[in-house]
Parts: sequence; C-alpha cells; structure tokens
Amino acid sequence: MSLPEATMGWSCAACGGELEIMKIGFSYMKGNFEVDLPACRGCGLVLVSEELATGRMADAERILEDK
Repeated sequence: MSLPEATMGWSCAACGGELEIMKIGFSYMKGNFEVDLPACRGCGLVLVSEELATGRMADAERILEDK
C-alpha cells in the first residue's frame, strides 16, 4: 500500500481538514531534510506514522548522533 492510499479519507484531529501529501521540512542536529508526509493544509499538523518514527527516522537519528 502506498502512502497516499494509506491516508485517503483521514482527517486532521485538530481542525477536521483532510490530510494531503506535502513536502515537510525537518531539522535535526544542523541537518535539514524534506520528506513527503500526510499533513493538514489548514493548520499544518503532520502525521508521522509509528513505522517511520521508529524505523527510518530513528536510524537517521542514530547515524547523525554517531558522527
């Protein structure tokens, strides 16, 4: 299942707006990253899945901290 299909029909918990895939900027330890994630265009709330947070993002965090 692709990311857009997984979030179809989801709405924002804060304002009720529909989530759309958007480029989201992250900063961590002087590094800047852009990732396509479901977010609310109305209020800016971003959905970060548990899989992403405990998988790829945690791996990137460990790599940056080891440098």
